[in-house]
Amino acid sequence: MTHTHSTSPALRAIAEKVNNQIRITDQDCQLLFEEASLGFVGTLANQIRESKNGNRVYFNRNFHIEPTNVCVFSCQFCAYSRLYANREEGWELSIEQMLHLVKKYDGIPVTEVHIVGGVHPKMNLTFFKELLAAIKAHRPGLHIKAFTAVEFDYMFRKAGLSVEEGLKTLIAAGLDSIPGGGAEIFHPEIREKICKDKVNAEGWLAIHETAHQLGIPSNATMLYGHIESYKHRIDHMHRLRALQDRTGGFNTFIPLKFRNKDNDMSHVTKSTLTEDMRMYAIARIYLDNFSHLKAYWPMLGRQNAQLSLSFGVDDIDGTIDDSTKIYSMAGSEEQSPTLTTNELVDLIRQAGRDPIERDTIYNVVNDFSIQVN
Repeated sequence: MTHTHSTSPALRAIAEKVNNQIRITDQDCQLLFEEASLGFVGTLANQIRESKNGNRVYFNRNFHIEPTNVCVFSCQFCAYSRLYANREEGWELSIEQMLHLVKKYDGIPVTEVHIVGGVHPKMNLTFFKELLAAIKAHRPGLHIKAFTAVEFDYMFRKAGLSVEEGLKTLIAAGLDSIPGGGAEIFHPEIREKICKDKVNAEGWLAIHETAHQLGIPSNATMLYGHIESYKHRIDHMHRLRALQDRTGGFNTFIPLKFRNKDNDMSHVTKSTLTEDMRMYAIARIYLDNFSHLKAYWPMLGRQNAQLSLSFGVDDIDGTIDDSTKIYSMAGSEEQSPTLTTNELVDLIRQAGRDPIERDTIYNVVNDFSIQVN
């Protein structure tokens, strides 16, 4: 084990746990955030990544549909949404317009469409049920990963349905899995300051747990690097780890870096690259029951995403194809996020890893490690 010569006995004990595949505690995690060097957590995270995923780095061929950026909520960190009262500044797509976006990919080997957007009072359960059914009718093999728990919470309450009834309705229409958005920070001390009016932690977790029980996998996210402290990050990951212990339904964890352009938190300094890499590494060490850790490359930038592969990350999302505005509007590194499959493969190869194209649930679609250009 490297880095132990100048390391405290408490940190050495954590390294020992990791080496013996013993779960670290919340107190251990706090110590890693407060005292461990980047090299120390990076080494441990890399070890875990290797034991879980070998030399493989995953990506997928996907595109995004954002039905609207009009939203009834006013989250402090959001540079994307326009309140319903100011909806003429935003966009609202019809089912026909969204189906047209799907048809643009006819004959192109995408495996997933990712549908998330603002919470629009007129876009209800019936509307989205029709949308999913229309997409499935047009392209049955396309995996639909759609709606955050925030969107579900609003549409189910409005329809007067329980979470289970609402999810069953959408599953019947074609819903295949759920993205991890809307989690932000679970702890009420922070949640009430940054997004007080949307679904709370218990609501978010209940929706994902119900989905898992119905056989629908999901992802989990955390928005970090704003006004939260380490204890809030740990509380957030603790709740996710506990749910994963119960259901095993999460595919991957995605730390999302706070961006401070054009939102109500522009005064908050964004995290440094070192802090970003420490976040990935510590998440990889703590979330021992998550198979995958994803760096969302449009948010980090392609070079930093490549760097994250040395800090526990084994997934850098997909080709995206410039179809998302959520991060670019908040000042992300990539303002027009498009990478071709070949570019993604090269990015992964340059980091000395084996590029694997996956589907949404991590089945191998193409193994590029054995193909020579």
